[in-house]
Amino acid sequence: MKAPRLLIAGTASGVGKTTFTLGLCAALRRRGLDVRVFKCGPDYLDPTYHRVASGQPVHNLDSWLMDGPALRATFQRNAGEVSLIEGVMGLFDGASPTSLTGSSAEIAGLLAAPIALVCDASGMARSVAALAFGFASFEPSVRVGAIVCNRAGSRGHLALLEQALAERGSGPRFLGGLCKHAAPSFPERHLGLRTARELDLAPALDAWADQVEQSCDVDGLLALAFSAAELEAPPAANPASASGARCRIGVADDAAFHFYYEANLHLLESAGATIVRFSPLADATCGDLDGVYIGGGYPELYARELADNGSMLDSLRALAHAGKPIYAECGGLMYLSRAIVTLGGESHGMLGLVPGRAVMAERLQALGYVEVATREETPLGPAGTRFRGHQFRYSRLEGAGPGERYSLSLARTGAQLSEGYGSGNVLGSYVHAHWSSTPDVPARFVARCLATRSRATGAAAREPAP
Repeated sequence: MKAPRLLIAGTASGVGKTTFTLGLCAALRRRGLDVRVFKCGPDYLDPTYHRVASGQPVHNLDSWLMDGPALRATFQRNAGEVSLIEGVMGLFDGASPTSLTGSSAEIAGLLAAPIALVCDASGMARSVAALAFGFASFEPSVRVGAIVCNRAGSRGHLALLEQALAERGSGPRFLGGLCKHAAPSFPERHLGLRTARELDLAPALDAWADQVEQSCDVDGLLALAFSAAELEAPPAANPASASGARCRIGVADDAAFHFYYEANLHLLESAGATIVRFSPLADATCGDLDGVYIGGGYPELYARELADNGSMLDSLRALAHAGKPIYAECGGLMYLSRAIVTLGGESHGMLGLVPGRAVMAERLQALGYVEVATREETPLGPAGTRFRGHQFRYSRLEGAGPGERYSLSLARTGAQLSEGYGSGNVLGSYVHAHWSSTPDVPARFVARCLATRSRATGAAAREPAP
């Protein structure tokens, strides 16, 4: 398959690759192109912006969470006329300080994607050439095709940078850049960037697209994307459940809960689930469901509203007491707990389906890749079920004791921890799971939901008529 693609990498975190990616996406859409955006790494925030810019779902590509075949298949099944792949951290930064594992460079290699390298060029002139040639020659297998200079002082500064790069006559091409203070920046809050759901992005996207069109060689960037080699056709998608039966799985989706890997939702649907989105903030009940998936988000910002929606809390508790599976991650685990305690010390009652209170902290409480091995049967499968995930949290669960359902192995240190809360068909964890390489896990969750649906249907059929 011909899949024009460009991996937009950075020399480091914070150099402006997200701003450039969004501006380029908007500029290409102005040309009538179907642009799809992918995000390297486990991040949830950037994809909320990419989705607004592209108008399409955004898939994460992570070479630690996903094996090579799953990563390539995810890209191939969701590629557009042009695909932009935003990198993570610096080009060569990943899960290891001594290899390409988990890095944007590794993903570029897996997808044979040409690279546009974004650098922060503020206070720089001829040194930009040393930087560009250093990155281009560091790993012979990595193809850096172009450099984009962000935060330039002026158009004149961009012209100087172009001259510096042209001096060598070979190496990465200069394809423009963005000037400092010429377009809006991302608004931030205490725990990082705001999500795109909280903002009116249209003015900023227009401004970023204007800057890309005025200061970057868009035709050159397109030519680089179209220079990518053809890829083999993707393998067939996983079939739905063998019986053809479908279950209804509710997915919490509002300002408080909306961090999900698109691949997970796709795998649930492929296994036989109909996804039913509901809002724990705004809806009165979760509706007629066979199971529930509550992802991450910012429940601490809406703790009072969540606590005040008593009918929703009662609805979810009733579903749990009926034995229907409820699976929750990070913010979802906080919602399952007895209460959320905000930074201001206010305590707001939650579902109480797992013990303990989720207490917000000023400092990061956990960050990094983890591998999960279940210690007992859970809604995700039998004891010994394995999958990979990621943690990023500013809260801790107090008064719950060590979780007993998961054994966690931290990727960076190899340390072993206990995690996984709840009992029976209720399971909560701080781990954001990614199931692309372990599709049996979502299939088992769907099977558990189908089983509870069948039991409920059978019980109703046996009930005598009034």
